[in-house]
Amino acid sequence: MQPSFLLPKIKKLYEEYLEKESQELRDVALDLGFQSRTHGKIDPLIIRGFALVRAAAMRTLKMAHYDVQMIGGMAMCRGNVAEMRTGEGKTLTATLPMFIHALAGNGALLATSNDYLARRDAELMQPVYNLLGLSIGVIQTEMSREQRAASYKCDLTYGTMKEFGFDFLRDHSAKREQEERDFLHGGAMGGVAQAPMIVGVHRKPHFILIDEADSILIDEARTPLIISSAGHDESADQEASLYQWCADTADRYQEELHYWYDRERRKVDLSPEGMALVREIHKPTALAGMGLLEMYDFVERAIQVHRDYQRNREYVVRDGEIVIVDEATGRISEGRRWSRGIHQAIEAKEHVEVSVETATNAKITVQSFVSRFPMMAGMTGTAATSAKEFKKIYSMGVSVIPTNKPRQRKELPIKFFPTDQEKLAEIGNDVLEIHQLGRPVLIGTRSIAKSEDVSRVLTEIGVEHEVLNARQVEREAEIVETAGQLGKVTVATNMAGRGTDIKIDDQVRELGGLHVVGTEMHESSRIDQQLFGRCGRQGDPGTVQLYLCAEDKLLESAFGKQKADKLRKSAKSRGRSYWIRLFEKAQKKVESQHYRSRKILMFNEKQLAKSQREMGLDPILDNFE
Repeated sequence: MQPSFLLPKIKKLYEEYLEKESQELRDVALDLGFQSRTHGKIDPLIIRGFALVRAAAMRTLKMAHYDVQMIGGMAMCRGNVAEMRTGEGKTLTATLPMFIHALAGNGALLATSNDYLARRDAELMQPVYNLLGLSIGVIQTEMSREQRAASYKCDLTYGTMKEFGFDFLRDHSAKREQEERDFLHGGAMGGVAQAPMIVGVHRKPHFILIDEADSILIDEARTPLIISSAGHDESADQEASLYQWCADTADRYQEELHYWYDRERRKVDLSPEGMALVREIHKPTALAGMGLLEMYDFVERAIQVHRDYQRNREYVVRDGEIVIVDEATGRISEGRRWSRGIHQAIEAKEHVEVSVETATNAKITVQSFVSRFPMMAGMTGTAATSAKEFKKIYSMGVSVIPTNKPRQRKELPIKFFPTDQEKLAEIGNDVLEIHQLGRPVLIGTRSIAKSEDVSRVLTEIGVEHEVLNARQVEREAEIVETAGQLGKVTVATNMAGRGTDIKIDDQVRELGGLHVVGTEMHESSRIDQQLFGRCGRQGDPGTVQLYLCAEDKLLESAFGKQKADKLRKSAKSRGRSYWIRLFEKAQKKVESQHYRSRKILMFNEKQLAKSQREMGLDPILDNFE
């Protein structure tokens, strides 16, 4: 049934439910739950269910879902990704599909970007669910196993994909340990002396709703969740020495001479000259007896890290540890580690303790984890550009939901400069001019280092500002919430602060609203659009301005350093329109590369899992590279 047919019926029933007592609403919810458990179909539940949730929201929060929110809820109920622009109320919209899918009594999960958003959204929506007789739990990083088990037993559970995934891995590992203990205690042979039963915290997978679906299912999906154990035996010490030697010599290898680089696969392959150089470079005695083939592999990995993984962009060093920074959001990715030795190679590069792993106890990618759920859906501000990937990898359609009010945001002409220094100077001048009018300004950067460059320029010209990057993650929501205030200037890495609305008052609205600055084009157009979408929420006015320069990293990502350098030499002789077309071409090229690499990753993972099952191994516990 089409939304246009359902909406009038929902709104009519909603008016009736507003007149009912709270217990009567709970009785309706109980009846819907019985219907869900008996028939298991979603569509017959939508009219009554949506009207019920809408009435509960009005009674508890003084908020009734807009028509467009109900359209978004219908899309998610049917397993699609709903593209809803920033400020359109995804938090409230999520109550509709979460309620419908929780009715079966099997639990419904909502995965969001960080602990704060999970806790905030659960607390905000708890009155709605409680009025209808449903319980809600939250998973937080510091929780005990008992607390986690209690949260998963609730009708609805909010948390992060990372925590959901790690809990699944721990459950899976515990299950294997239980099987081994049972076998040792005679359980496998009918004995009676079995080990104590280990119960996992997760329920059987039923439904998962993924907030910021493009970030979680696409951008973050490339980095698997890993539970591993570190060792300190002699072989581990030798391996750590090899990582360090490779890191210390990585800058001696030249592209095209010593190695070839495949940009689509982000793969380094040593040439014969490179292999010869490996043999020639002096090695510490700790590496005596190391095989050359293994050494070549470690060198290739070190070269890849040297060229592709930059401090304060892909990662930060915190308390002597390497912590991943999510490229799409600028947020710290707690608990995540790069696999296939990349994490150890970065540790060696930064001269922190190399955490050589003797075993990967369990590993799973986001793709594999969510594929276990018979029903899933998503919501985000930008999904249409990745519709093909959502369909191909996750079998999810994308529904573009109209905005509640017409958009008034204005996109100003792109500005181009030959050098980064000239670009930063112009950004500073423009921000100063807008700041003096009293308008708030949000400046998006691609890395921590860039955010600090912009901050330095603003400080030099006397513009007071806040900086939000992975170094200030604890204050993320606080900084973003105030970014729309009169005269406020905020510098943020990419989409740090996603999930927190930037609201403006009438005075700012009269001045023209929030002004958003993009300091360079991102490797994904979705991230650019997420940044621009921070202004103009709910029909508010706002402007966006993108700045480009010939030294931007996107050119190297798309064409390689040598070609990018050749292009840069012609910067002053080429017109602005030429460079804008070139950057658009570069962005599409890199997007295609990333898409193909994710397809390869998914295909390889499926093939590996299939072969492991055929060999009687566990695809999650018996991981081998």
